Amino acid sequence: MIDDAFVFDGVAHPFNADPKNALGRNGEMFAQHLYAFHATLTPDDQTVLPADEWLKQWDIGEIQRMVFEESDTDMLVAMPLPLTDLFKDGLSPWTECAELASRDPERIVFWGTVNPLEGRKALDDMEVQVEQYGAQAFKFYNTRYDYGQPVPWRMDDPTVAFPVFEKAQDLGIDLIGVHKGVPLGLQPIEHTQTWDMDGAAANFPDINFVIFHVGLPFIDETCWQLIRHPNLYASLAATIDFVVRAPRQFAETLGKLLFWAGEDKIVYGSEAPLFHPQWALRAFMDFQLPDDLVEGYGYPQLTDQAKRKILGENLLRLHGLDPEETVERLGT
Repeated sequence: MIDDAFVFDGVAHPFNADPKNALGRNGEMFAQHLYAFHATLTPDDQTVLPADEWLKQWDIGEIQRMVFEESDTDMLVAMPLPLTDLFKDGLSPWTECAELASRDPERIVFWGTVNPLEGRKALDDMEVQVEQYGAQAFKFYNTRYDYGQPVPWRMDDPTVAFPVFEKAQDLGIDLIGVHKGVPLGLQPIEHTQTWDMDGAAANFPDINFVIFHVGLPFIDETCWQLIRHPNLYASLAATIDFVVRAPRQFAETLGKLLFWAGEDKIVYGSEAPLFHPQWALRAFMDFQLPDDLVEGYGYPQLTDQAKRKILGENLLRLHGLDPEETVERLGT
């Protein structure tokens, strides 16, 4: 715990960012853009790894130490990436995430991932990941690549998306995340927009959908969706790491989320090892919205209660866990 807040980190990736893992120029560019985030947003008083030290295959033991031994994190989501058309193993292989979760199943949760464009294979893979490896949720990407060309799909597509949502429900899964905003590599920016979340949320009201990276730069669109659909949530993954380098920008983003969606619909994610969790956690706990934003725009202040919800309690509830019982059992 950090101060009195239980920390449930909603995303860490055991990246295989070794250049040998990239499939051509698109994969190389994607990995370079990830490293640029690490180098640009890590504060001056923290360690910025040289490119040749960050662009490597990260061992799951390194991720576990970074999150649990070097930061005030209590629980973690091991999050795979399905980018098998950009990287030989998808960049963050689901098998590695399942292995990471198996090392400490009380504290580490495994989310699965598939490529819905693969049809029946995607549905079969979902079944394997849930029934054999204990996946508790799924994370999707809306852009795939075929011979270097982007192939988009939408979360409101009844042919591509709805079958995987229905399969998730059949498997007892009611939590789905999707990468939105933050275009990387040669991914066309329009394919990262959030327009398709209305149809997904409206057609599957019993599934809770998490919009990762709060849809940046489409924060206003995201807020208007969050307020209208009770089953839409926003993840601060990567976004929280603006808190030191660009505190005003972070305050404006967080203020909008608090104003439109409220403190119950925002969850935390570190994106380790893209960023080390501890510095952002400490900065967030010490953070307050500037008075002029609170007074001029009517944004709610970031209270201690809101911080506790965002850092852990909201994600615990989304996983069907009782915050009070979990804090008593695992809080340190």
